[in-house]
Amino acid sequence: MPDFQKWASAHQLRIEAVLKQLLPQADLAPQRLHAAMRYAVLDGGKRVRPLLAFASGELAGAELSRVDYTAAAVEMIHVYSLVHDDMPCMDDDVLRRGKPTCHVEYDEATALLVGDSLQSLAFQLLSEQALSDNPSSQLQMIKLLAVASGSRGMAGGQAFDLASIGKQLSLPELEFMHIHKTGALIRASVLLGAQCGNSLDAAQLGKLDHFGKCVGLAFQVVDDVLDAEADTITLGKTAGKDADHNKPTYVSLLGVTQAKKMAAELHEEGLSSLSEFGMQAQRLRELADFIVIRKY
Repeated sequence: MPDFQKWASAHQLRIEAVLKQLLPQADLAPQRLHAAMRYAVLDGGKRVRPLLAFASGELAGAELSRVDYTAAAVEMIHVYSLVHDDMPCMDDDVLRRGKPTCHVEYDEATALLVGDSLQSLAFQLLSEQALSDNPSSQLQMIKLLAVASGSRGMAGGQAFDLASIGKQLSLPELEFMHIHKTGALIRASVLLGAQCGNSLDAAQLGKLDHFGKCVGLAFQVVDDVLDAEADTITLGKTAGKDADHNKPTYVSLLGVTQAKKMAAELHEEGLSSLSEFGMQAQRLRELADFIVIRKY
């Protein structure tokens, strides 16, 4: 088995190539919108969600060509959320993935349409390819991504986040927000990759879902720590903006030391959910490690 870094690099290159192929070409009308979509998606990001889909797909014995589409779909949903989150009506940020945000590079109207178009394209990808041998299972995959993206998932979490500015939330309230805002799409990435295969029963999928819930929360806790401790160049986005915007975070609620402890506990809980899978889950374990120890 190749080491994790080689595996991750190979799959990052793979998803980059897949995204380049699946996104509309920049010379196709409307050219400005298509160029902006490619600008927002390509050449940046850790690709954590696609990597989780690839890793769970491996665990479930899925065909790699099927996982390509689910990995691309979750990354497009993720990028659409970043483009919209960065706009002046939300977080009003000027830097993302080490380059100007989409609305800065283009304009606000184009950025809005980029997000809309990426969301639509994600569902097109899940519906036009045979990703499961069972059509009803594929319908459930589409529903899973829809719920994870909407008001009961990522968009709802963002609404909760915007409504919480200047407030001090309790730990359960903060967890509720981030289970939706950050965690929902990470959980969906794990499950969608696995559902491209045919080897897992409902109980095993439940174990994977719990793993996704734990690493999704851990991802946000680590994000909050990095926002407080890392610099803008390292992060590729504006450092310290949560404090500047008076947003409730795990650091503001618990302090850096306790936040790091919480991330470690979530990490361990997530790993324990994978115990029955043996070496088949090795890549998921390594991704959990990466999520908790990353520096950006």
